[in-house]
Amino acid sequence: MKDIFNVTGGARLAGTVKVDGAKNSVLKLMGAALLAEGTTTLTNCPEILDVPLMKKVLEGLGCIVTIDGDRVEITTPAELRSDADFDAVRQFRASVCVLGPLTARCGHAKVALPGGDAIGSRPLDMHQSGLEKLGAVTRIEHGAVVAEAEALRGAKISIDFPSVGATENIITAAVLASGVTILDNAAREPEIVDLCSMLVSMGAKIEGAGTSTITIEGVPSLHPTEHEVIGDRIVAGTWGYAAAMTRGDITVTGIAPRHLHLPLEKLKLAGANVETYENGFRVRMDGRPKAVNYQTLPFPGFPTDLQPMAIGLSTVAEGMTMITENVFESRFRFVDEMLRLGAKATVDGHHVVIRGKEKLSSTHVWSSDIRAGAGLVLAALCADEVSTVHDVFHIDRGYPNFVENLTALGATIERAQEETFY
Repeated sequence: MKDIFNVTGGARLAGTVKVDGAKNSVLKLMGAALLAEGTTTLTNCPEILDVPLMKKVLEGLGCIVTIDGDRVEITTPAELRSDADFDAVRQFRASVCVLGPLTARCGHAKVALPGGDAIGSRPLDMHQSGLEKLGAVTRIEHGAVVAEAEALRGAKISIDFPSVGATENIITAAVLASGVTILDNAAREPEIVDLCSMLVSMGAKIEGAGTSTITIEGVPSLHPTEHEVIGDRIVAGTWGYAAAMTRGDITVTGIAPRHLHLPLEKLKLAGANVETYENGFRVRMDGRPKAVNYQTLPFPGFPTDLQPMAIGLSTVAEGMTMITENVFESRFRFVDEMLRLGAKATVDGHHVVIRGKEKLSSTHVWSSDIRAGAGLVLAALCADEVSTVHDVFHIDRGYPNFVENLTALGATIERAQEETFY
């Protein structure tokens, strides 16, 4: 039996919501704990489905992992297993982050090609190329990526696209390589900075995190640490767009507003009143939002993970919007479900044109990934009656206490089981 959400439209969301640690950071930090023998502790971890999934991956490699609320402790043995099997990694993309640490610690890594959200092709060639520049030999074999290296050595590496995953795997391999690695066209996301901050606290020597050129001086070994995960900017942005879509007033805490500079600027252009604080922001929308154009780009551009929320806002905005997706080619699958809700949208390649309307119409819709699911729930809040969102396990993978937070903000939403509605 699958869970569904029944969402009643018409609510104006208002109140305060605290954001937990970032999904796109915590899983990579858990993987980085493989680099040091001993117990590494992470705090401010989100209570989402992907954290216990990553726990399973690490336990399969020989670690002992305990989860206690927002605290995760990972005890890494002196001798790691280096084979992350299919059953452990098939359910989520972030599991590939163990490739770099295993190659560095063990000289061998075999990681089954991961699963995850259906948002488009995400090949591993940049990961492999980076590791090969460091001296590894890599191949795809029997559904897994294999990397082998007698000894890693620093190198000058330039990647074709600022891939977050490739940047992470190259960094986590290079920290234990001999010599200096210079990584050009590196991803600049806050989650990269968070990873580098934790690695430095473990004894790594890294400069330039948050810029397009990162320099890593390899060290012989690292030690365990305790690290607080940064706030989840995508979850925070979701709540900001929820305020604008429902003409509400939401204060979001637990996030650095600079990590959402462009999304918040877009909300201002749409007519929202946006105030920023040291550890959060407030979004208030008093009237109908105005249409604003978007194009997704790597950080500091508009995040592809907030594209469904931008589409949702555009469906109820006054005027016509064009949204361009530059990161994942299949992310517009979400638009088909918005059409079920009565949205006026036309997809042409990596563009979608949306003509906003005052209110959407309730129906059944299906989530295809984490962010699409959240976007569909927000859109259902702008519909006339009760909508049912299916496959909400996707949402649970990325949004802690989603129903509880929405209810506290004034939404009428309930979790139920699918088969009771047939």
